[in-house]
Amino acid sequence: MENGEIPSILIKERIQTNNARGVIMLMKNQRAHIGIFGRRNVGKSSLINALAGEDISIVSEHAGTTTDPVNKTMELGEVGPVVLIDTAGIDDTGDIGVKRIIATKKVIKKINLGILVITNNEFNIPEMEIIKDFEEYNIPFFVVYNKSDIDKLNAEKKKEIELRSKTEVIEFSSVTKQNLNLVLEAARKYMPDSVFNNPSILGDLVSPGDVVMLVTPVDIEAPMGRMILPQMQTVRDVLDNNCINIVLKETELELFFKKFNIKPKLVITDSQAFKKVNSIVPRDIPITGFSILFSRLKGNFKKYVEGTKQISNLKDGDNVLILESCSHHIISDDIGREKLPRWISDFTGKKINFDVVAGLDSIPKNIKEYSLVIQCGGCMLTRKQVLNRLKPAIDNNIAVSNYGMAIAYTHGIFERAIEIFNR
Repeated sequence: MENGEIPSILIKERIQTNNARGVIMLMKNQRAHIGIFGRRNVGKSSLINALAGEDISIVSEHAGTTTDPVNKTMELGEVGPVVLIDTAGIDDTGDIGVKRIIATKKVIKKINLGILVITNNEFNIPEMEIIKDFEEYNIPFFVVYNKSDIDKLNAEKKKEIELRSKTEVIEFSSVTKQNLNLVLEAARKYMPDSVFNNPSILGDLVSPGDVVMLVTPVDIEAPMGRMILPQMQTVRDVLDNNCINIVLKETELELFFKKFNIKPKLVITDSQAFKKVNSIVPRDIPITGFSILFSRLKGNFKKYVEGTKQISNLKDGDNVLILESCSHHIISDDIGREKLPRWISDFTGKKINFDVVAGLDSIPKNIKEYSLVIQCGGCMLTRKQVLNRLKPAIDNNIAVSNYGMAIAYTHGIFERAIEIFNR
C-alpha cells in the first residue's frame, strides 16, 4: 500500500456496507415524506408522538428542543409507510437560529406533504413565509392548531387563517388526542396521488413474453454478492411485466449473440458500458441505460433530452454542476468525480470547471453561474426530491442532463439510447 491508498479489499467492504445502508435508504425514500413545521414550542414533536402512538420524539416545555431536522420512519394510519420529519422552530433566533431555519426550509424540497403547526391563536409572518415556500415547490399542506385543550382557537382567527393559508385548519390536542382522526384523514386527503402510485420502469416499452436483456458489469463499484439498486429494481420490473430476464456481464455479451438465436426486445446496460454494448448489439435491437430509464421515472425526461445537447455548446471556463443522489466513499476513477468530467472534457476539447455535490447538500455557487447541471439516475431519491433538486436550474433556463444521457452523448450513441422512448 503506497501513498495512503486504500487496499481493494477494504474498498469492497466499504462499498458492501454502503450498499446495505443504501437498501435501507431506498426503503425510506419510497415512503411518503411529511414535514412538520411551526414555531418553537408549538408541539411539533408532540404531534409526531400522537401520530405514532408512542414517544419517538423528545418533548420539552423549553422552546427549541428540536435543533435539526430529524426523520422518523413509521406506518401512519390510512396513509401507510411514511417518513415524518421533525424540524426546528421557524421563529428561532440568533446566528445559530438562522442556520436552523435555513436547514428547516431545506426540508421542503424533500417532502410530499407539509403540516404547519400553530398555537396560542398566533399566525403571522413566520407562518406566511413557510407557506410561501410550500407554494414555490408546489407542496400541499394543512394547518394543525395544537394545544386546543389549553387555548381554544378563536372562530374569527380560524376564518382569517383559512383565508390567508387557503387550506384547512384542524383543532388538535396532543394531550387529549382530540381530532387525531381528523389529522390522519387530512394527511391522506392532502397527500398527492402520485405518492401512492408505483409506476413501472419499462411497462410501456415491453409486452408480456418479451425478452429483456440487462447488461450488468461487475467491477469495484458493484456491491459484494449482489447488484446495484437500479439493476435490482429493473430485474423486478421486468418480472412484474411478465417478461423474460436475461442478465449477463458485458464480457459475455458477444458470446451470447454468437451462441444463442435469441433477439431481445430491449437491451439495458450500465452507462459506462455503452460503447462496448453499442458495438456488439445488432443495430435493429434498441439499447438504453439504467440511468436513462430512471431519468424518466424520477426526473424531467424532456428537459434532460433537450439539455444534454448543451454539452456541444460548452466553452472554456464554463461551470458544470454534477449532482449525485447519495454520499459514498470515493473510489479510483469515480463515475461522477472523474469519468464523467473526463469524458465531457475530451468530447468538447474545452477547459471546463466541474463541481460535484452529493446527496441534497447545498451547491457551492449561485445556480446562475452554471452552464449545465447533470443529475444522476436518482435511485436513492423520490421523484419529488429530484424534481425539486433541478427546479432552480430549470427556473433559470439552465440546461439539465442525466448521467446516462451525458455519457451516451459523449460516446456518440445518444440518439440510439433514447430512440426506444420515441416509438
